[in-house]
Amino acid sequence: MKTRVVIVDDSATMRAVIASYLQADSEIEVVGQAAEPYEARQLIKEVMPDVITLDIEMPNMNGILFLEKIMRLRPTPVVMVSTLTQSGADINLRALEIGAFDCVAKPSQIAPDSFDSLAEKVKAAAKYGCKPRPLKIVSVSSVVNNYESDGRLIAIGSSTGGVEALIEILSKFPENCPPVIISQHMPPTFTKSFAARLNKLCKPCISEAEDGQRLKVGHVYLAPGDRHLELSGRVVPEIRLSQAEKVNGHRPSVDVMFKSVAERVGKRAVATILTGLGCDGAEGLLALRKVGAETFGQDAASCVVYGMPRAAFELGAVERQVPLDRMAAQLLAATSARNKASVS
Repeated sequence: MKTRVVIVDDSATMRAVIASYLQADSEIEVVGQAAEPYEARQLIKEVMPDVITLDIEMPNMNGILFLEKIMRLRPTPVVMVSTLTQSGADINLRALEIGAFDCVAKPSQIAPDSFDSLAEKVKAAAKYGCKPRPLKIVSVSSVVNNYESDGRLIAIGSSTGGVEALIEILSKFPENCPPVIISQHMPPTFTKSFAARLNKLCKPCISEAEDGQRLKVGHVYLAPGDRHLELSGRVVPEIRLSQAEKVNGHRPSVDVMFKSVAERVGKRAVATILTGLGCDGAEGLLALRKVGAETFGQDAASCVVYGMPRAAFELGAVERQVPLDRMAAQLLAATSARNKASVS
């Protein structure tokens, strides 16, 4: 059975472009198009699509307000399609918090091939269903008391559903958390906004990673969109960013980051792979486990998409599967100089 899609965008040209990308996939059928939310509302009632692609800037009602109505009145998987700008990035993060399945940037000079993943994300949205995900921001009182790092670093890989998962985890980290590096599949510009959002919500200092930075306690570094994050040096690891070829269709790639950590840091690392489509990160996590690093994977029940963690688990890369609401505690216990006991 084909995935039935309604396209909502005020630009006739963009609607045609989106439709051409989707209909090139034999498993997708575009069953309707609308130029604004009121027209879309009636169309959605009539055709009952499996997935909606939704623009943000539209006449009469913006995409965020319409998304809120969809999630409240007729929950349907939504893939946001918006311009690759700073304001667009901020709004897309809000959309993900409300319950959008994923976001895709409209093609631009910065990201000319951004629609290459559109069809796969639409099909995944139909497969995994609509999951309105109100964020549960945990207060800093839940942080492990008297935490002291044992000198190791934490590496995290994530994709679809990763925005909410990372907020859930990092909001529980203390100000003196171990150095943390993250590769989250996101377009350019989006990562800068996401890092700023995390920095406001969390105790550690969180920023988009820069080339040449030395890893420090209490700092979290998010790989920029369209850049691989690797490490150089051994005594004091430094960040190296590159635009080398995509790996598993991604840049940043979790595999690239994990393999670099395995080579440069080895058993002095703790790593986890979170919710996401595909298999990126599985081989890198296995490399980490083989050199003695502790490795975790988000469990199926708490994932938006149990793809990346599943691939890693089936490969034997995951030492322990952990629910999202216990992941922060596991990572802190694994890197604590005071408490080496595992968290139940």
